[in-house]
Amino acid sequence: MAVAAKMKLPPLPENVMTADAALERLMKGNERYVAGLSTPLNFAADRAALVTGQNPYATILSCSDSRVSPEFCFDEQRGDLFVARVAGNYLTTDFVATLEYAAVVLHTPLILVLGHQGCGAVRAAISAVDNHEQFPGHIQSIASALAPAVRAAKDMQGDRFDNVVKMNVVRTVEKLRKQPPVLSRLVADRKLLVAGGVYNLSTGRVDRVA
Repeated sequence: MAVAAKMKLPPLPENVMTADAALERLMKGNERYVAGLSTPLNFAADRAALVTGQNPYATILSCSDSRVSPEFCFDEQRGDLFVARVAGNYLTTDFVATLEYAAVVLHTPLILVLGHQGCGAVRAAISAVDNHEQFPGHIQSIASALAPAVRAAKDMQGDRFDNVVKMNVVRTVEKLRKQPPVLSRLVADRKLLVAGGVYNLSTGRVDRVA
């Protein structure tokens, strides 16, 4: 792509890695976060390098919930993660385009879909399906987008709310792996890994679900 050819990346070779290495780095960062051993933030140290461009090693599709900050829960600095956030961490055309940009232009080898315990968007979707509740403005569009996950979790054992959160992540991961024309090709060529996890508000731990 012409855009990719023109972009000059900053000298951050530690962010050039395989998808498996990127996923391992994310999960090890989460382990430090859970243990209270997060690396102190030092904005001055990377400010100059990031002026000329960015070189993130992973892309995160996360919920907008203020209690879930990917840079914190994976113990990373600025420039390490390319984060797209929307209530309910679901896909729209704009978000697909954003993730394509990360994969094609920024060459991030990993996309992680990150849901979380106690998601308000999921709660709204459950209310919409169970009670036919209608929400004001465009909020209803979120509930409608997540409704298939509510139905898919219908016969799962365990806590229903948690099951819908998990199923929403799983379904989004599956959609991304099959998303034409860009992401599906990269996945097929083993140049991109799409995974999913759920953040536990109580412990801070991210559990893989896909």
